[in-house]
Amino acid sequence: MQPPPLFFDHVDESARLTNNSTTHNFAPLGKASCAVPSAAAWSPPEGGKSVPAQGLISHVVIIVKENHTFDNYFGTFPGANGDSKLARAADPPPFDPPHNHKAWLDRAAGAVHQQYTEADIPAYFAYARQFTLCDNYFTEVASQSIPNHLMLVAADSPLMDNPHKGDPPQLRPPFNLTSLPASLEKAGFNWRSYGGDFVFKNISGLIGRGKNHGSQQFSVDAAKGDLPAVSWLYSESLSEHPPHGGGAGPVVGPGMQWTVDQVNAVVKGGLWPKTVIFITWDDWGGWYDHVEPKNVEQWPANGWPVSYQNTQFRYGPRVGCLVLSPYAKRGYISKAFHSHVSLVKFCETTFGLPSLNARDAKSDDMSDCFDFKQQPAPPPKSAPQPGPTPQPGPGPAPGPKPKPGPKPKPGPKPKPRPKPKPKPKPRKKSRGGSPGKKRRSPPKKKHSKSKAKR
Repeated sequence: MQPPPLFFDHVDESARLTNNSTTHNFAPLGKASCAVPSAAAWSPPEGGKSVPAQGLISHVVIIVKENHTFDNYFGTFPGANGDSKLARAADPPPFDPPHNHKAWLDRAAGAVHQQYTEADIPAYFAYARQFTLCDNYFTEVASQSIPNHLMLVAADSPLMDNPHKGDPPQLRPPFNLTSLPASLEKAGFNWRSYGGDFVFKNISGLIGRGKNHGSQQFSVDAAKGDLPAVSWLYSESLSEHPPHGGGAGPVVGPGMQWTVDQVNAVVKGGLWPKTVIFITWDDWGGWYDHVEPKNVEQWPANGWPVSYQNTQFRYGPRVGCLVLSPYAKRGYISKAFHSHVSLVKFCETTFGLPSLNARDAKSDDMSDCFDFKQQPAPPPKSAPQPGPTPQPGPGPAPGPKPKPGPKPKPGPKPKPRPKPKPKPKPRKKSRGGSPGKKRRSPPKKKHSKSKAKR
């Protein structure tokens, strides 16, 4: 396994954040149809500033991990807007917290108030120290995976929750959505999905394009220097998603290491100088976050299901987003408002593409995370496997010299030494040298007896 990168000093810088909110209307639909939000009728609160990345960036890699809020992962990161006083979360979590829209509506009572620390995800903290961490980045939909994945590809979603068999026919995939991949193709740019078949099969225009590959293929292609203009990357087994049942091993640590391996593959293939890597999490996963998302778009009054009508559609809970690039600001915490659609807008600006709809047309495009005039940053460096202290093995660290204590343990053998009294030995000599002394006769007899005992 590849080790995570070295740690770097952290610099806390902030960007101005606007907090405008608007009320939104939705396009009228026929009586027989289920209403879905209309991006064309929506006017976003943020303005989009151009990123001068054209010519400097040739590859964008969007790594989508799963189910962790900002506080759950980065709440203890120095200088970030995080709640650092939550209980420590276990790896793996004992269960998968509910995280659909209903669970989000009930979050005050149901959200899990726990978090991981740097000891659990050291590489992510290292990336944040060397490059950029966004602490005001939100999921697009106040719900679970598929709606947010669709937003990361199409800046749109006809779903509030993951699709179910009981949904009306109009809300069953695949959907006829305009998408960033289609826009890339039209402009002559290539794209690929690695491990994302579960996402891209929901968009009719992207089915059968031959662009979906297994997640393991990414590191192979990247190490060969063969990546398209935009890659969406998902882990099929190390997504950091809490286990659905018991008996699973750790998911957070191994999932982080998988991400590190993918980043290292980009570096190995020589692609680092012209690449931007975004690492984010698809949805909140049922974990608590202390920053409430702004309510800028509601589910239609005649939308499906009925219980969701007029409830908050966008934005969803806050998650982390790491920005890795030679041009990402170093040791920077972005305070500007960002969301999943901001990544779509970044790609459009970088490759000169038109907007898909009103959401991405006026979305922020991650501009504040970059400085394209700075000296390009080197790639993440590898370091020994991290830990609170180096542990050389079992027992305390005694140093390089082995303790000699165990070797002299055969010492109990010389214990019979006091039994042979040393004084009688000189008496042997005195007896032979002076036999005429009468006082020495009694000791002579005693000595002969002791000699017989031997």
